[in-house]
Amino acid sequence: MSTKIVVASKNPVKIKAVISAFKAMFPEMIWETEGISVNSGVSEQPQNDQETLKGAYNRAENASKKIKADYWVGIEGGVEEKDCGMEVFAWVVVKSKHGKFGRGRTGSFFLPSKVAELIKQGKELGEADDIVFGKTNSKQENGAVGILTDNIIDRKELYKNAVILALIPFKNKDLYN
Repeated sequence: MSTKIVVASKNPVKIKAVISAFKAMFPEMIWETEGISVNSGVSEQPQNDQETLKGAYNRAENASKKIKADYWVGIEGGVEEKDCGMEVFAWVVVKSKHGKFGRGRTGSFFLPSKVAELIKQGKELGEADDIVFGKTNSKQENGAVGILTDNIIDRKELYKNAVILALIPFKNKDLYN
């Protein structure tokens, strides 16, 4: 019997990251994954840590209201202006059918000023990357992190580690209420 995960996105990178993380944390289980589009309830490009976490939470919560599953996963990428530049990161929220939540955040990095300026003008990160780097739909491929690291770290790997971190309470049930 398989265990169902609903990813609150149709982005193939996010879906692959989620299934890879669940398989790594629970290799004995058989997983079924489905991606759906749901509203994040936050701006198209979240502008701080709190708004980004809220978007990931809302995505997991909204997905849980649409499709029956064992787990729902929300992933939300955000940016935050700091003294040293514009930081980029993502939050992951995992909700179980028992109402338990896990949260994990990716590592962060700073954007080149040309990309940051386009975001300040209202562009989403993926769109800004495409403009600056001459790409098409990079957010469904390697993303900013892949472009900037020459794919040493791609978007899937960045998200996978955050999903693993969000799964800690499910892996260690006795330690988390």
